[in-house]
Order: sequence, then structure tokens, then C-alpha cells
Amino acid sequence: MRLELTGRHLEITPALRRLVEAKLAKLERLLNDSALSAQTVLTREKHRHRTDITLHARGEKFLHGVGNAAGWEASLSEAIGKIGQQAQKVKGKWQARKRRGRRRSGAPAELRERLTAASAPAASRPSAGTGRVRLRMPRVLRTTRQAVKAMSVAEAAREIDALGDGIVVFRDADTEGLSILYRRSDGELTLVETEI
Repeated sequence: MRLELTGRHLEITPALRRLVEAKLAKLERLLNDSALSAQTVLTREKHRHRTDITLHARGEKFLHGVGNAAGWEASLSEAIGKIGQQAQKVKGKWQARKRRGRRRSGAPAELRERLTAASAPAASRPSAGTGRVRLRMPRVLRTTRQAVKAMSVAEAAREIDALGDGIVVFRDADTEGLSILYRRSDGELTLVETEI
């Protein structure tokens, strides 16, 4: 994390810089190292010490905290505490988004109706005035992410056995085209070659 430290009416000593870095390290751990930069302004006003911290986290999140106290450590703790509360809220949103997964857009209504009409047996199709049959879209399950590598069909077959997913996407070394090799439910391998 990049730190920009500014002192107003005081000189930034190495000890003061270490104190600020130590306090900000706690925030960085809280945000799982997604803090990009922090701007800290330390101001001495008579007998008060003011700390003004703005932290920039990933996703264009800006967290801000101000602390006023009689000493630097108390002032920093107050500002870090305020930013910590904001960080907990942001982290909760990130985790909730991760739990929900990506938003899936449904098929357009016209396509859903065509699929329903085509897939429903004649007895269960609605007549003109009875209403609509609700379409149940198949679930799409994500598997491991694969890099597209150049290999032969024999190497792709060995890769299927090594991965255990039952599917390999590869660039055929002979034809330079994109190919897919997958294991069917009966155990046979099927090769799909694409044209670009």
C-alpha cells in the first residue's frame, strides 16, 4: 500500500511514520491487502493532535476517518477505528457478493416461450385460454478454469484423465484450430473441432 504522509505545523519523525504505518497495517490486514493507498494528514493545533486519513481500497472505495486527541497514538487510534468500521461494512458487501455469485440474466421472454412450447409434451401444453406453463431453465455449473494450450489430441486425452473434469479445451497443434475433447457418460471420448 502506498502511503502519503503530510505534517502540518510539525515535522514527520521516523518514529511517527512507523506509528502510522503500524496502525495502517491493521487496516490492510482487515481488507485482505486490497487497500491501494492512504493519505494521512497530521496536524498539531495548540494542545490537540488531529489525524485525517483517507484510504483508497479496490473497487473505488474511499474510507475516511478523523481523530482528535491529546496524543498522536490516541488520535491515530480514533481515526483508524472509524475507518475500521467502514472497512467491515465494505468487506461484508464483498463477501456477500462472493456468496451470491454473479448475477444471471434470464433468457428473453420470447425465447422462454418458444423453449417451453417446443419441450412440453402435447398433453401438458396450455391451450389458448388456460395460462402459461412455467419454464425451468437448466442450471449451469461452473468448473475449473482452464488455459487454452497448444497440444495434440493424444495429449488432450491424457490431460482429461489427469484433470478429472471430463473436458479439455485446447488449440490443436496440427490444424491450429480450437478443439474440445470431452468424455461422454458411456466413457467414450468425443472431439469437437471448430472453424474460425
